[in-house]
Amino acid sequence: MKAKWISIGVNVCRFIVALTFIFSGFVKAIDPLGTQYKINDYLQALGCEGIVPPIVTLGISVLLSAVEFYTGMMLLFAINRRVMSRVAVVFMVIMTIITFWLWVANPITDCGCFGDAVHLTNGQTLLKNVVLLACALVIAWKPLSMVRFISKSNQWIVKNYTAIFIILSSIWCLYDLPLFDFRPYHVGANIPEGMRITDDAEQPEFETTFIMEKDGKRETFTLENYPDSTWTFIDSKSVQTKEGYVPPIHDFSIISMESGEDITEEVLSYKDYTFLLISPHLEDASDTNFGEIDQLYEYAQANGYPFYGLTASNEKAVARWRELTGAEYPFCTMDEITLKTMIRSNPGLMLIKDGTIIRKWSHNSLPVIEAALATQPLEKLDIGHMPKDSAPKKILSILLWFALPLFLLTLADRLWAWTKWIKRKSKGNQEQPITNK
Repeated sequence: MKAKWISIGVNVCRFIVALTFIFSGFVKAIDPLGTQYKINDYLQALGCEGIVPPIVTLGISVLLSAVEFYTGMMLLFAINRRVMSRVAVVFMVIMTIITFWLWVANPITDCGCFGDAVHLTNGQTLLKNVVLLACALVIAWKPLSMVRFISKSNQWIVKNYTAIFIILSSIWCLYDLPLFDFRPYHVGANIPEGMRITDDAEQPEFETTFIMEKDGKRETFTLENYPDSTWTFIDSKSVQTKEGYVPPIHDFSIISMESGEDITEEVLSYKDYTFLLISPHLEDASDTNFGEIDQLYEYAQANGYPFYGLTASNEKAVARWRELTGAEYPFCTMDEITLKTMIRSNPGLMLIKDGTIIRKWSHNSLPVIEAALATQPLEKLDIGHMPKDSAPKKILSILLWFALPLFLLTLADRLWAWTKWIKRKSKGNQEQPITNK
């Protein structure tokens, strides 16, 4: 009976760790640039910003998410039980140490363990990792108690299929855009709505202290016990004691490089379509598809649609970009983090209408408007409407391409194992000697 309860406990812990690893690894794998940005945040907090080359941090991003997803799948199918249980423990020990540091020092407000899909405070993250570490230790204590879903002879299929799937997912999302967009600038989002703060929203609270002096003696007071006029004011300090409501979209400000004016309201309130070419840093932007960008700009000009280049780079970088690509569209300055949040491509193209995001494209998948349609307004073109590939449809595609084949493999494997067991049992019964009573 004791062994049975131990087996149940181990398998419950196994499913908790496995499903968490699978979800966490997947949401990071489909947004490798976002994971890279988070790695850079950690390096900056450690004072190592600029030391590690971008290609290395990007490789770490892809490898980290792949290892996490792969470990989760191996635990789910109980493959290489001893090794993978130890990998899970080592992984969780490292993550728990890191999140303990985050909880104590608070250098980063969001650990990024679930990408942009789920945001946790540092305290919540630490609690989550402590629970997962405890579960991983239970699994490592009795790894052979994990029930296998598939026989040893077919485990290689799950291993290779899982590795290929998660690596190709990251490569595809690097080439195009993240399969799922959990950020506030997703297609269908209205930017002005995302910036709005309602009257009943929770307001931040501050505590102000005053340093006062009397008869050569200095003391600190608050508004509640502010002294009389016989005290001389020296200094004051305000500290935020409670954070108020922060809208999903903030720090969104578009400044024209030509005039220096803030044109945010003008862009967002425009009732028709507007093209936004987004590049956090033009120095690092890909110029391989500038011909398609210029054609889209010419189409926008011919049909009266505004077209802006948004960047955090300086005028020298903009001049260099114009020299390389022949770009004639106006450039505006925006916050670097905002630009990186808006689209995971450098450059990337966004189409908005009346402040609502209609479409987003990577520079590798820019739309091509044929000459015969160059005079047609966007309302009559497919790209002028929101895409039909909804989130449920994408989830169904993943289930059909990844989960369903593994399920069918598992089902066939279990049926085959059951058939062999029946044959062995039947053969054993036939070989038993018949005795006369």
